[in-house]
Order: sequence, then structure tokens, then C-alpha cells
Amino acid sequence: MDSRTTARQNGAVNNPALPNLPVLADPSLLQTLGHINGEWVGADDGRTYIVDNPATGEAIASAPRMGVAETDRAIAAAQAAFPGWSKTPAKTRGQILRKWADLMTANADDLALIMTTEQGKPLAEAKGEITYAASFLEWFAEEARRVDGSIISAPTTDRRLLVLRQPIGVTAAITPWNFPAAMLTRKLGPALAVGCTIVCKPAEQTPLTAMAVVELAVRAGVPAGVVNLVVGDAADAPLIGGALTSSPIVRKLSFTGSTEVGKLLTRQCADTMKKVSMELGGNAPFIVFDDADLETAVAGALVAKYRNTGQACTAVNRMYVQRGIASAFTSRLAEEVAKFTVGPGTTAGVNVGPLIDEAALAKVRAHVDDAVERGATIAVGGAAHALGGLFFQPTLLTDVPPDALMCAEETFGPVAGIAVFDTEDEAINAANATPFGLTAYFFTTDNARVWRVGEALESGMVAVNTGLLSTAEAPFGGVKESGLGREGSRWGTDDWTELKYMAIAGL
Repeated sequence: MDSRTTARQNGAVNNPALPNLPVLADPSLLQTLGHINGEWVGADDGRTYIVDNPATGEAIASAPRMGVAETDRAIAAAQAAFPGWSKTPAKTRGQILRKWADLMTANADDLALIMTTEQGKPLAEAKGEITYAASFLEWFAEEARRVDGSIISAPTTDRRLLVLRQPIGVTAAITPWNFPAAMLTRKLGPALAVGCTIVCKPAEQTPLTAMAVVELAVRAGVPAGVVNLVVGDAADAPLIGGALTSSPIVRKLSFTGSTEVGKLLTRQCADTMKKVSMELGGNAPFIVFDDADLETAVAGALVAKYRNTGQACTAVNRMYVQRGIASAFTSRLAEEVAKFTVGPGTTAGVNVGPLIDEAALAKVRAHVDDAVERGATIAVGGAAHALGGLFFQPTLLTDVPPDALMCAEETFGPVAGIAVFDTEDEAINAANATPFGLTAYFFTTDNARVWRVGEALESGMVAVNTGLLSTAEAPFGGVKESGLGREGSRWGTDDWTELKYMAIAGL
């Protein structure tokens, strides 16, 4: 067990914020408790754990170690709040969501600072995430009034057939540490827009961001019990998750995280036939064809691979470059990767921060070592950074064989590996040779190829000539073992509603 894990588990009872969090313009955004039925509360037994800064290893604050009892009360609060919230006019719900989005934007600097301190990403990226997170509240504020039903043509003249879309009821969300604000609002936005109430469990590494977002929900006028936050350490997660999945009151669970955990939660939800949304792991291919614009492809690779230190489910995991452009692309990409500045996310000019914990660092090392043992060559980086701690050098490998671990598992770190291909079919087959299918990227200036390859890739999302594709206006989600359902877009409310058919006879 590493020292950080020990520190988390040995958190002092009722310990307030510790002295290592940078000063906020609004200190009241730094909450250190859970939120149940409109009240900020600690664990019933007073236990806490330490939230630390991955860049320094220093303790930031304590957070409560909640469990089954607190989760059950949060579910009960959401159940009690559901009738009133679901009957609140959609326009009013939308106005509250819009005010919430505006408050996030107004407090973006503080929110970003909290996030960077507990998650590690560069401050500029954290500010970008806050903007992205607010966009989901803004988008679904507008969608609240567009949850429409339908009238079906009846087979006889004495009846009318109606289809209503109604909120599914009490819901639950379990969110990850890598995008702790955006993954929360991407679930909260549609849930509240259609009239659901919700119990949220944030990742143990990044609870402070979630707490700050919920504090702004309170300020925006979200009623007590509509949004509840249950917080716990890694050891508490199975208890909280088990309470959510086993409760017959909770009718839907939305989860963003690993495929392994997503499968477990889905199995648990089966006993009560819950609706589930699963945004799970990826193994994104990045294909560069001979006719691609070189600079566009390099710029896309830098964003798609190294943003958030490579800790994203949409991050590039496998690069396939056609032989005719391979040398030029590799040379230019290596040149740019070597320019990255590594350090704490709060330091000016830093664009690659620390990994989240020791396990993440160990996995990155293992993937690099495995690839090299199998014949890959290190073009840039390849080792722990001189800063020590959880920092790893931005890395580029060449001649990565298809049996390397990094071709089968998410690396979740600042490591890219290149393999060369000759034909279009070869690239497509390699890209699809995975049980995952979240995101795929490819670069070409051939319009016919755009359609051929885009339609052939087995992926829920395909980015063509860009390294960025996530936006509130578009459906986010994967196929195969990368998940179920879609978040964002006009389809984003579907998983939070049920269809009710009414046959009205005797007319």
C-alpha cells in the first residue's frame, strides 16, 4: 500500500480543509461534506479520509466516508422530492439549470483551481472543463421543454392513442475522477431537465469538485432532495454502489468509468431491472492516411493523446500511420512531444500534469516496458520524469507490435505508440480488432475515404481530421464493450425517461 492510500484511509475525524489548498475568491465553494436532502452532512460515524494533491502528495482536505445508511437516506430524500420536482413546469426547471450554468461560468476560476489541486490537470484545461461542464446544464436547460410525446393514428374511430414521455423517477450517477465536473453535469443536466431526482457518488480522488458544483446547484435554486451527494473512499464505493443498485426505489443508474466496474454494476442492476447508461472504457485508434494534411494530423494527435495527461476514455491508445507519411509524421510528432512542459497544473506554462495515483503510474511504466520488450523503439521520453512523484515523461514509441499491452488495454497516460500500415483495409481491420468501440480518429483529404472509413469503423464516435469531438450538442457514447446509451445531444434525455402508452376509448 502506497503512502497516499494510507493517508487517505487515515483521515482525521471531522478534519476541516487543510492548509494546502490555494486561496479561493469564494472560500465557501470549498465544501468538505456530503449533501443529503438539502443539508451538508458528514458520515454517521464521523469517519473521514484525506483528499490529496497528485502533483505534491500533500493533503488538501478531508471528506466523509459514507456508507449504506447515508446512501439509503439520500435515496429516501430523492424519493420524497420527486413528486414536486417532476411536476415543476419544464420552463421553471430549465431556468434553474440555466442559472446553475451561469453560476459555474461566473465561478470558473475557483472551480478550476479546486479541480487542478485535487486532480492534477493543467489549470487551462481545468478552466476548459468547467466551460464544458456548464454547457451541459445550458443545453439541457433548453431541452427541458422539448421532452415531447406523440399521438398515434388509431385503427378505429372511437379511440385515441397517446404516447407520453415521463421522468423515470429516482436515479443515481457514479462519476469518475478524470473529468470530475463535466461527467457530473452531463448526467445531472438531463436528469433534472426531464424531472428526475438523483443521488450522485463522485470518485474518491476528486470529491471537492463535485461538492463545489452541488453548492452552486443550491445557490441556483435546486430544491432540497433533488440532488444528493454521497461521498466515500475507495473501500466505501462497493457499499455505496451496492445500496444504489439494490434499491427498488432507484430506477436508473448512469455510470462513467471502467468496463470492468460497468459490467459489475449492470449485473447488480439486473435484479431490480433498472435502466442503465454505461459510458465505459475505450481503446481509440488514430489512423493517418498518406493523403492527410501532416500538420493537421500532428495537431490532432497532440490533443487526442496528451490532453489531461492522456487520462481520458477518448484518448488515443493506438496510432496507425500509412507508410508513405509515416516518417514525416513520426518526426514532426516527436518534435512536438519533446516540447511539452511537465509539472504541477497550477504552474504557468505546464501542459502535462501528474498521473492520478501510484497505480496509474505503474500501469504506464508497464505498458512502455512491455512494448519495448516486444520490439518497440522509444522516440521520446519513456521513463519517469525527473520531478519524481507521479510525473511521467510524455512518450512516443515506434514500431509497436499488435500484441503489445498498450494495443489491448487503455494506457491512461501520456504514452503514444505508432505502427505502420499499407492499405486502407489493413488499417480498418486493425482499428476494429478490439472488444471496445468508444472513439476512433482518422485523417485524410479524400472525401470518398471519409465515408468509407467512417462507416466501417466500429465505434460510437468518429473524429475526422480533428482530435476533439466532445460537445454538449452531440451524442456521446460507445458500442461493443464501451457501453450503453448516449449522453448529451437531443437524444440525451431519452435514457432518463420512460414511454407511457395510453389508449383512450369510448370517444
